[in-house]
Amino acid sequence: MVTMLNYLKLVRYPNLLIVIITQYLMRWCIIEPMLEVNGFELQLSSFHFALLVVATVLITAAGYVINDYFDTHTDFLNRPKTVLVGTVISRRSAIIFHSVLNVIAVLIGFYLAYKINMVFLGFVFLIVTGLLWFYSTTYKRQFLVGNILVAFLTALVPLMVVLFEIPLLNEAYREILIKNNANFMYIFYWVLAFSFFAFITNLMREIIKDIEDFEGDSAYGRNSLPVVLGVKTSKTITISLAVIVLAALNYIYIKYLEDSITIIYFSLFLYLPFLFLIARLIYAKTKKQFRNIGNILKIIMLLGILYSLVVRYIVQNQVI
Repeated sequence: MVTMLNYLKLVRYPNLLIVIITQYLMRWCIIEPMLEVNGFELQLSSFHFALLVVATVLITAAGYVINDYFDTHTDFLNRPKTVLVGTVISRRSAIIFHSVLNVIAVLIGFYLAYKINMVFLGFVFLIVTGLLWFYSTTYKRQFLVGNILVAFLTALVPLMVVLFEIPLLNEAYREILIKNNANFMYIFYWVLAFSFFAFITNLMREIIKDIEDFEGDSAYGRNSLPVVLGVKTSKTITISLAVIVLAALNYIYIKYLEDSITIIYFSLFLYLPFLFLIARLIYAKTKKQFRNIGNILKIIMLLGILYSLVVRYIVQNQVI
């Protein structure tokens, strides 16, 4: 018997919660405090922002459904206990569920784009649904293309918040901005930094998942990074990406921050976890070890997002 829990598992509800948390943190901890200290206010209403979050969550959920729909055979090899489509949930029900999620998300997206007089932004939702479909059918079988696409779409989650807020801010404060030769790009750059972090860490996680799924991907002829270049080279690339993130965090701290709270947070919740991950990755050999490393990366991704709480504090208290 199909239950609501089965559908929640199908759409990876913990990951959807992360999407919700990410977008609300970008709004409450980055955009709102930075506007307030400069005498500005949010222009996208709470209701319309909630709709934006709903649309993002629905598209993400639809992506998970269609991915499982086309991935049944390899999943039976890689993680047979988690297969839902074709076992608990029929393939027909899955494709209908996917379609309904996408239609609602795209309709909401175009409605929001219309409300902010930026109709072309509605096509972002339409394009993403198409990319997720082609990812599941084609791109994930191509060398690195699928990995980069998923990482890009993950980075788009926080960016969507500013893409729908800044046009309204520009319209509401047009005269002030012209008079003072100012803009809201500083807010965009802050959110972009979180998007960069999301991109790199998710790319790392995608490679780790491919290493974990090496057996199934190899059997079905997928050109994943480990299949093409080998597990050892894939581990080296993942470690290199971790070093890039650490270097970027260090550069951002020295160049723009230099407050004691940030260095404490970076050291305890980002530097040390990354170093621990690198150490685990160097010696990892088994499927279980790579799965655990993937879970560590999930935690690191969440810790990176939660730094926004620190940003809210330092902005409101003018620590920087």
